Formats: sequence, C-alpha cells, structure tokens
Amino acid sequence: MNSPDSDKPQASQAELGRQALGWMHTARFLTTAAQLHQLPTLEVPEIAFVGRSNAGKSTCINTLTQQRQLAYASKTPGRTQHINLFELGPKSAADAVLADLPGYGYAAVPRQDKLRWQRVMANYLVSRGNLLGITLLCDARLGLTELDEALLEIIRPRVEQGLRFLILLTKADKLNRSQQQKALSVMRLNAGGGSVQMFSGLKKTGVAEAALQLRQWVQEWHADAALSDSTPAPGP
Repeated sequence: MNSPDSDKPQASQAELGRQALGWMHTARFLTTAAQLHQLPTLEVPEIAFVGRSNAGKSTCINTLTQQRQLAYASKTPGRTQHINLFELGPKSAADAVLADLPGYGYAAVPRQDKLRWQRVMANYLVSRGNLLGITLLCDARLGLTELDEALLEIIRPRVEQGLRFLILLTKADKLNRSQQQKALSVMRLNAGGGSVQMFSGLKKTGVAEAALQLRQWVQEWHADAALSDSTPAPGP
C-alpha cells in the first residue's frame, strides 16, 4: 500500500504543469517577418517551432497557449511564409519569445519559394543569437522525413553547443498505445540529442509536459543569466 506521501511528487509535477500552461497562456503576437533582417534583436530567450506542413504545428502552438487562433494555419499548407514571433510572460516585461517558422515540404509550393525559405530557415537556425531551443513537430505516424533529417543536420552543431531540442510526435491520438511506444523508441534513436514525447492537441496528450519542458528551459536560461550578471569580473 502506498504511503500518504507517495503521491506528492506527482501532485507537485502536476502543479508545475499547470503553472507552465498558465505561463504559455500569456502568449501574444509581437511581430511578423518575411526576412531575417526584419526580425527585432531581442535579449530574451527564443524558442522556435518547426516542422513539415501538415505536421500540426499551428494546432500545437494554439493548444499549448490555450488560444484558438494565435498561430495561423493556412488553408493551403505551405503558403504561410513568414516568421511570427509571440511574447510570453508579463506584458510589461516579457521573459521569452516563441517563433513560429513556416511549414516546409509541401509539394504545391513553387520550387523557388521552397528554396528561398529553406535558406531563410537555415540562416535563422544557424545565426539567431537569442535562440534557446527548438521544438520539432513530426507526425507520429510518419516519423522523421528527409527534410526533418536535413534540419537536424543544420542544428546539430548548435545542439552540441547547448541548444535545447524537443521533438513532439503529433497526432498521437491516431496511434494505439503499442504503436506509440514503437514510434517513441524509433524517434529516440534518431533524435540527435533531443528529448522526445507524444503530443495530441485533440486528446491533450503531452500538453502539460511540453509546456513544462519549455518553461524549464526559460527558467534555466534566466538563472544562468542572473548568475553571470552577479559573477565579479576577473581582476587585472
């Protein structure tokens, strides 16, 4: 029989999840940019959401923030070709930013547009100075595609330098428990240093866990920044 204290860790984790979801709910539109030079230089950490068109990226962002239309899903997948930034935290002092990057890989998009956005996204992922972490959305039924693997190669050097990385296997409700476990096992072998979890906007699977993961990234970043600010500079 479990002791009265045995449930406390779970309850604590649940409360942390609720707090993280409350934080995510503060998300509000900041700006949109068609080119990297149009993005503002920010001093708060940024978390990018990336994934193939139809991977459920907009649904994921809207579910995490508990807002129906924060992230825009085009009626023609692949046509939304802007980087959209959303602030998080107090309105007077945002403590993080979400970056919604265009979906990639949709066949109906002209080749020249695909190439242009591949360059923009690659440059963003390599050079964005305040980029703290990346959340990659993959359809749980499909796993990593060639384009997803190409993206992993682009970010690998930054991941090795400490860039946080989370893979969310979306549309988990389309798989049974056995299929989910298999998909998780396969993805963990190919995650390249990232965390992996199931996610379903419909069933709310993994929502609190994902919010908590992102919140912890931001809290760790601010803790490290505060420590750096308080460390005395070396003497002459």
